[in-house]
Amino acid sequence: MASLTEEIKRRRTFAIISHPDAGKTTLTEKLLLYGGAIHIAGAVKSNKIKKTATSDWMEIEKQRGISVATSVMGFNYGDYKINILDTPGHQDFAEDTYRTLTAVDSVIIVVDVAKGVEQQTRKLMEVCRMRNTPVIIFVNKLDREGRDPFEILDELESELKIDVRPLSWPINIGAKFKGVYNIYENTLDLFTPDKQKVTNRVEIDNVNDSRIDDAVGETDAAKLREDLELIEGVYPEFDRDKYLAGKVAPVFFGSALNTFGVKELLDCFVKIAPSPKPIDTEERTVNPEESGFSGFVFKIHANMDPNHRSCIAFVKICSGRFERNAPYRHIRSGKVMKFAAPTAFMAQKKDIVDEAFPGDIVGIPDTGNFKIGDTLTSGEELHFKGLPSFSPEMFKYIENTDPMKSKQLEKGIQQLMDEGVAQLFTNQFNGRKIIGTVGQLQFEVIQYRLLHEYGAKCRWEPISLYKACWIESDDAEALDAFKRRKHQFMATDRQGRDVFLADSSYVLQMAQNDFPKIKFHFSSEF
Repeated sequence: MASLTEEIKRRRTFAIISHPDAGKTTLTEKLLLYGGAIHIAGAVKSNKIKKTATSDWMEIEKQRGISVATSVMGFNYGDYKINILDTPGHQDFAEDTYRTLTAVDSVIIVVDVAKGVEQQTRKLMEVCRMRNTPVIIFVNKLDREGRDPFEILDELESELKIDVRPLSWPINIGAKFKGVYNIYENTLDLFTPDKQKVTNRVEIDNVNDSRIDDAVGETDAAKLREDLELIEGVYPEFDRDKYLAGKVAPVFFGSALNTFGVKELLDCFVKIAPSPKPIDTEERTVNPEESGFSGFVFKIHANMDPNHRSCIAFVKICSGRFERNAPYRHIRSGKVMKFAAPTAFMAQKKDIVDEAFPGDIVGIPDTGNFKIGDTLTSGEELHFKGLPSFSPEMFKYIENTDPMKSKQLEKGIQQLMDEGVAQLFTNQFNGRKIIGTVGQLQFEVIQYRLLHEYGAKCRWEPISLYKACWIESDDAEALDAFKRRKHQFMATDRQGRDVFLADSSYVLQMAQNDFPKIKFHFSSEF
């Protein structure tokens, strides 16, 4: 039996993030192809959705061709156990992605060679920077016309505010794209556009090998040597410690759709990426090698199996060994729980697992016991930090359109809110329910899922609000006075905390000026 330390060393848990349409789901799928987890790659076309990617399994995702829920996939590759968390690229689901980033040790960012760095990528990079998460960049779609690779490198540095170091280099781009020189391993791979077949590798000794000229022609070979000389002159040698500290990002080039440049990325990734790292809790820093088990819930997903109306809580294991049927303490409720059917995921296929190690993600069937951010341990009081809910930016009243189905609606809303898709506020003045989200698409997803998963119909009614902010005060009288004055704009969240619904930035500013003893929070973690 492998020791705990050995198991931890072979784990690589990472998220793939990008702007919508940069090719993230395709890259995820090709990594699974190399892991032997799937045997044929189904290309996801943006308009005609034929055979959909294994990681997009919710009905609405298939219709739209976008990922709206984070999928978890694990597979073995050589001596390594790889856990990929595929995140929604669509900005309306950014909060789901922020929370997923708390459960990974490193990140791969996918950038489209023609579009470069887009807004969503910048935002996600900020979250990585806050946590010093190591980042590798994959520049995708080299078989299409795009920008000069040096120009892309400059943009990555200035937009993502991180030093970069190319570890592979393209030979031409678009229609003339001939392949990639792997700087990290000193090999040459020739491009053949094929979605199923893997690369042709040319055996070479070094960059001056004449076999390169034979393979790509003298002109391109000369340009490649010139480019590589420039790279060596401009960029310092690749330093793994700087990468692990989140200070430098290695860059790879390829075409995920054509399975090109993906293996180079994966081979280098397993060698340089970090295994599970220590994680901070409010009490102390938890080391993965500790014998005591600990983990936290970073995501809850309703209806992974349409035939069974159940939720699954995704638990990231932080220390010790997780065992099936062992008693674990649920810190928030103080209860001791045993899990008879914990699962590990291979996209939609899930298998029951007997044990799991730090870095692994297990799914635990949930009948309403869990909330995002909950901690499970072998007994110690620990609270993992850093799983915030942000203040929503869009609000609507949710109304039941079928009085016979009010129970189903109630249950559906509760479960979808548990997933953290959106936030629910109850207006204290008129008792109406208000849903707050980060973007318009979430309202459509909620309505669609309520109807198709719970058989409940709802309609949205407009409400003009600017921000929801959590309020608290050490002075009970001041708090009372505020709630009396603003009683029409007071609501409670699902935890029963006071929330002030400001209908304009001016009103919010005035409230902050008029009531100096009240603290206003724009994230639920305070």
